[in-house]
Amino acid sequence: MECVFGLVGNDFAIVAADTSAVHSILVHKSNEDKIMILDSHKLIAASGESGDRVQFTEYIQKNVALYQFRNGIPLTTAAAANFTRGELATALRKNPYFVNILLAGYDKETGPSLFYIDYIATLHKVDKGAFGYGSYFSLAMMDRHYHSGMTVEEAIDLVDKCIMEIRSRLVVAPPNFVIKIVDKDGAREYAWRESVKDAAVPLA
Repeated sequence: MECVFGLVGNDFAIVAADTSAVHSILVHKSNEDKIMILDSHKLIAASGESGDRVQFTEYIQKNVALYQFRNGIPLTTAAAANFTRGELATALRKNPYFVNILLAGYDKETGPSLFYIDYIATLHKVDKGAFGYGSYFSLAMMDRHYHSGMTVEEAIDLVDKCIMEIRSRLVVAPPNFVIKIVDKDGAREYAWRESVKDAAVPLA
């Protein structure tokens, strides 16, 4: 019951994701970070099968780093999104990954951007997007409250509204969420919204 969503504001982009690692009816952990820092100014938030999600996002992260190492300049957000889409499209015809991605970034020339990439390699540049069961509620909230040029405070308030809506309306809602932001100062973790903490394992 994954929930990944994001939006573009005034000179920044924000992505949020649930932190539940689930298989069948079991919750394995509730602090799984599904938003990877791709490089200094890019975030990749992913949902889907756990193995595919981890392996594919790490693969993209290392290839983006390799490109910068070889050429001396980083990929733009659009270039990283197109590379990601190309790798998904290639895998689709061989050994497909079941992974949906929101890729957010900030470029000096073009500012913030958000790209929607689904498991069948569809790529769109969007102002707001979501994946998972939580998208039914978060997209509705963003359709109602989103506007271009939002401040960080307005965007965080909207993210919190989406989280509250998911928690109150989704029958198997994930309890915890992580929020990350990317702007001219780089990609970083912004906050956690936790209602359940993993119990500490006692030492033997």
